[in-house]
Amino acid sequence: MKNANPAPLGLLGFGMTTILLNLHNAGLIPLSMMIIGMGVALGGLTQIVAGLQELKQGKTFGGTAFTAYGFFWLSLVIIWYFPKAGLEADKISMGYYLLVWGIFTTFMFIGTLKHNMITRIVFGSLALLFYLLALGDFTGIETITTIAGIVGIFCGASAFYSAVAQVLNEEYGKNIFPM
Repeated sequence: MKNANPAPLGLLGFGMTTILLNLHNAGLIPLSMMIIGMGVALGGLTQIVAGLQELKQGKTFGGTAFTAYGFFWLSLVIIWYFPKAGLEADKISMGYYLLVWGIFTTFMFIGTLKHNMITRIVFGSLALLFYLLALGDFTGIETITTIAGIVGIFCGASAFYSAVAQVLNEEYGKNIFPM
């Protein structure tokens, strides 16, 4: 029995949640329970499950990426909720949080140089997204966060495309969508 490829599930979890959050960052929708729910369920838990399956199959890169970014989403939701308990992350602290994720993502991007073009696009745009969000928090310039939101929508859409391409290319046994 052939093992299924868990990457499309993880990419859907990442892509769809990233699109929704960055619609907010771009100023198009408010931060709402819809984004938070997606952050926990699809962005967090789904990516962790996909990452564990990748690790089970001996795929270190995919396992590391999906589990790390799954926990990113869970930690982000915790950060959003702790102000209700009297613990709030100020903009500078949030900037450093995002900067650390940008650095991690830059190293993951280097790993994608052996992968297909769409994977390089996803990780390259994600690194840029984290750096722009960090810069927006450090400077307080809302325009930077808006630009980050546009980059994030592109990043999420790229991950979504990669997921759909992998599913449909496998389903039809040929490359319908280029990778």
